[in-house]
Amino acid sequence: MTDQTHHDTGRIALGGSTGLAVGRLATGLVQGVALYLLYLAADGRVWPATQPALFGALALATGYGPVVVLAAAGGIKPAAVILWTILAALVLALMGAHDVARQTMDSSRQPPFLAFPILAFGAAALFIAHHLIVPAIRERRWVVDYSEYFDIAWKAGVQLALSVGFTGAFWLLLHLGAALFKMIGLSFLQTMLGEAWFSIPVTALTFATAVQLTDVRDGLIRGVRTVALMLLSWLLLVITVLVAGFLAALPFTGLDGLWETRSATALVLSAAAALIVLINTAYQDGRPDNLPPAALRHGVRAASVLIAPLVVLAVWGLALRIGQHGLTPDRIIAAACALVGAVYGAGYLFAAFRPGGWMRPLERTNVIAAVLSVLVILALFSPLADPARLSVSDQIARLERGAVSARNFDYDFLRFKSGKAGAAALDRLTRSADPETARLARAAKTRTYPSGTTAAERDAWIAGIRIRPASGQTVPADFMAQLERQDDLLHVCTQETPCLSRRIDLNGDGRQDLLVAGSRFITAYGLDDAGQWRRLARYTIPCDTAEDALDAELAKGAVAAPSALPDLIVGGRKLQAQPETDCNAGRRG
Repeated sequence: MTDQTHHDTGRIALGGSTGLAVGRLATGLVQGVALYLLYLAADGRVWPATQPALFGALALATGYGPVVVLAAAGGIKPAAVILWTILAALVLALMGAHDVARQTMDSSRQPPFLAFPILAFGAAALFIAHHLIVPAIRERRWVVDYSEYFDIAWKAGVQLALSVGFTGAFWLLLHLGAALFKMIGLSFLQTMLGEAWFSIPVTALTFATAVQLTDVRDGLIRGVRTVALMLLSWLLLVITVLVAGFLAALPFTGLDGLWETRSATALVLSAAAALIVLINTAYQDGRPDNLPPAALRHGVRAASVLIAPLVVLAVWGLALRIGQHGLTPDRIIAAACALVGAVYGAGYLFAAFRPGGWMRPLERTNVIAAVLSVLVILALFSPLADPARLSVSDQIARLERGAVSARNFDYDFLRFKSGKAGAAALDRLTRSADPETARLARAAKTRTYPSGTTAAERDAWIAGIRIRPASGQTVPADFMAQLERQDDLLHVCTQETPCLSRRIDLNGDGRQDLLVAGSRFITAYGLDDAGQWRRLARYTIPCDTAEDALDAELAKGAVAAPSALPDLIVGGRKLQAQPETDCNAGRRG
């Protein structure tokens, strides 16, 4: 069965091209609305944003899951599309939940967010897995002919690039139109473009439209792919000459300069990745009637030989850094990339020297490396091989065995760069039997900024905080001087959304405390006996309160009121009540 026959069968099963178009557009619209609702929850600090792990799961599944529908619809039967989408969304949700749950964050002070690595590697894993699974579903075999993998993957790559470009061009035109309207005194379009309720759903819908438009022009997409592959394949000769020259020069220049860059592993792995991609643009599906010119065939063999030494260099440099400074999340991810690179290097080296069909072992290498890539990404972004957890364990082990002294240990890594695993380890170190370790750990635990932060960087962060006083009042100068201690204001009081402050005596001790109101909370600060401003409490703003109304009310004044719930004495310790606010009560009613 040809690819086109499968394509047509899928379309008939979905009710023809009209049904396919409606399905894709509906998917894009639903995705856009769902993402907007998640944005509202994060912005308002309401459920599900109050449950960080759940929010991370929903965000990643909603952001990437519908793309499976867009890509698979029309190519496989509807039941298979549904099952594959559910499976992909479930895996994405678990990865998103883990990514947010491992972070140290206070959901009452900042919305949960997905880190960049999970967004990048999650997209890569989904793309690779999709183009391994869909051909298998079509052919009803676990492993299909390499030409099937090539056809669907590279066609989808071109579609993705065109769809992203179409979406970007659409927004450029909208902003151009908004500028034209603004010139004649009409700013409604510019205002609308800045509203999340418009921009998020429209972006998702536009992308879905682009996928549909590129899909119905199948012949055009294949033509664009052919031209793109032809152009890229000739760049292989350029990168091959450059890499060969680089490797040939190393015996004369030595490796010291390479290691001193502190980015040698990333650079050489990037060069290896470029070679791998360009080799495949020349090899394409490997059919005898599709062989490239002789110059490219020789270039492919030469380039395939160069990948292995690049990977060896990457592993060597990485091993040196790990031996000197231990594991970090970045080094673990680099090691995972090097592992996949080693598979490519060995397979392509074998293909270059194996007699018989030109570079035929490359096909099996690509499939094996693709499966390995997906498995490695799933392991890295799950509890199985969480880079932060592994790095923290290794760093603590280095400290305990004396590979690094207590004075030279990187406590800031535990405090700022390794999430909950690092925070827990730092807490344990504060109780260390070694007095110096415990002292330095306690000092790191109280730091707002990394110890290596320059004065200019601290000043830039502090300068980003904006607090305006209520009418007739001023913000205490000593409070502004101590802003570096108030890290909870960094992402709340900004140039775009400045906070409002008011002086008030909260506890009747005759000293003026300070209220600072953000979008959803009012934080109370007071002076301690040492003259330091410290956070006293946080007040939750009712969910139905508009920000401008809150500002107006706080500007008029605020008074302290008796607590609605008494404190409790448990085991001789006073426990203060923190009433819950249910922002969804009105909606359920």
